[in-house]
Amino acid sequence: MSEVSGAESVLSDDVVTVPVADVAQKLSVPVSRVHQLVRDGQLLSLRREKATVVPADFLDDEHGIVKGLSGTITVLRDGGYPDEDILRWLFADDDSLPGTPVAALRAGRHKEVKRRAQAMAF
Repeated sequence: MSEVSGAESVLSDDVVTVPVADVAQKLSVPVSRVHQLVRDGQLLSLRREKATVVPADFLDDEHGIVKGLSGTITVLRDGGYPDEDILRWLFADDDSLPGTPVAALRAGRHKEVKRRAQAMAF
């Protein structure tokens, strides 16, 4: 599985994360499917306190995975960004949005976020 190690240096401690087993339960899929979603770029995971976790902001009650997240990850990966930088960017304040890209995704502004990702990637 492609996961980011050293979460403390990638995301601040105030970013809430969910263990992969809980993500699987929320999505009603096996844990192995969550690992596959990470490999496929639909989710990002990281290590925190020796556990593999996913940022809670990547999940919502309506769609499971926040709409637009996987497309944004794909655009940035195709642009050569490593997962660590993608995580940092998703949770970094952006005055032009305003707020963070992940907050904009959660608010349904996925096209706006993807445009910024495309501009960064190319």
